[in-house]
Amino acid sequence: MVTIYHNNKCSKSRQTLELLREKGVELQVVEYLKDTPSAEQLKAVLHKLGLQPEQVLRKGEQVYRENFAAKSFTDEEWLQIMADNPILIERPIVVKGDKAAIGRPPEKVLEIL
Repeated sequence: MVTIYHNNKCSKSRQTLELLREKGVELQVVEYLKDTPSAEQLKAVLHKLGLQPEQVLRKGEQVYRENFAAKSFTDEEWLQIMADNPILIERPIVVKGDKAAIGRPPEKVLEIL
């Protein structure tokens, strides 16, 4: 089973979802703005990505610029900030087993299938 953390308003997320469906991949779609992962779930996904929380932040988002830019937080604090403000999570993220990839570009996720 493959999980995609998806935002339907994001063109890259829609393209990645379409690519996976075209490949016949069995999917669990998590609309993470509605069904937000916890800080612990985010930590597990980031471990699979091999990235730190700050590396998957959408720093162009207004909420980031207004509340978090130029401030320093621990990884644990960033995880909670992302859980509280899921719009800040880079998208889409695709997880299969112990591997994960960010769909930028969408074809990048094929590496973990």
